[in-house]
Amino acid sequence: MAETDVCVVIPTLDEAATIGDVIEEFHERGYENVLVVDGGSSDGTREIAEDSGARVFVQSGSGKGQAVREALTRIDAEYVLMLDGDGTYRPGDAEALLEPLWEGRAEHVIGDRFAEMHPDAMSRLNRFGNGIINRAFGVVHHRDLGDILSGYRAFTLSSTEHLDLTADGFGIETEFSVECVRHGIDTEVVPIHYDPRPDGSETNLHPIRDGATIMLTLYRLAKMNNPLFYYGSIGVAAILTGMLVAVWVAYRWFVVGISHEVMAMLSGFGVLLGVQLLMFGVLSDMIVTLHREQRQRLERTTNGRDED
Repeated sequence: MAETDVCVVIPTLDEAATIGDVIEEFHERGYENVLVVDGGSSDGTREIAEDSGARVFVQSGSGKGQAVREALTRIDAEYVLMLDGDGTYRPGDAEALLEPLWEGRAEHVIGDRFAEMHPDAMSRLNRFGNGIINRAFGVVHHRDLGDILSGYRAFTLSSTEHLDLTADGFGIETEFSVECVRHGIDTEVVPIHYDPRPDGSETNLHPIRDGATIMLTLYRLAKMNNPLFYYGSIGVAAILTGMLVAVWVAYRWFVVGISHEVMAMLSGFGVLLGVQLLMFGVLSDMIVTLHREQRQRLERTTNGRDED
């Protein structure tokens, strides 16, 4: 394998202060196929990227996720290296990310920013939020991928054909991670460096808003990969709500002497709904487990035929 087999994809939005240096560093390392997806920058990002020798196009929609999805339809290489254009990721880590692909150990590789993170690269709030999201991912999807929000990744273009990517914003990294687990795509985590943004470079990330979006994305995607958690959590919430209303109705009846028939009916409905959701979650989980087992058998059979 060679650097010519790799397409470097860089989604950008007002990254004029850093994009030129990022592209030039990749060119110096032999990666000539650089594709910049611009989200409508107004600071000259596109012109700098073109002058630096990259292919540039303006995305048809908005958001990082939409930019990545559109870029995947324009890639003409077997391997994809994806990173942000803000100068926080080092082109020098490219080989570490691509090595598991070239050696056939994985189809998707995630760069773990926390392995070699500069002390000033991430605020305490962002560190805390990343930790919560990574732990939640491990609980929901039963897999530790180290840093699911990392924007520095390498993967085979063929592996993306199995992924159902729909996120438009910063939830795209979460979606990549969940979809890899759901489809059984071999995924490896490698340590990378993570540096502070250079002076004059402003972040497009809004910690509270985008963090909430990522958590909602993570929870929404649990519906397909861990339905017992998804429907079970809603069911438990419904049961607890119904029971709390029932306690209040009982208190009002026995202590105050006032009846609340409608509220009593609603509490009963909440408990019944919760029980039904729990049962549906169990059945859905059984179906998902059966589907995984059948897929694994099919893959083993297919691999056996290929070896013959």
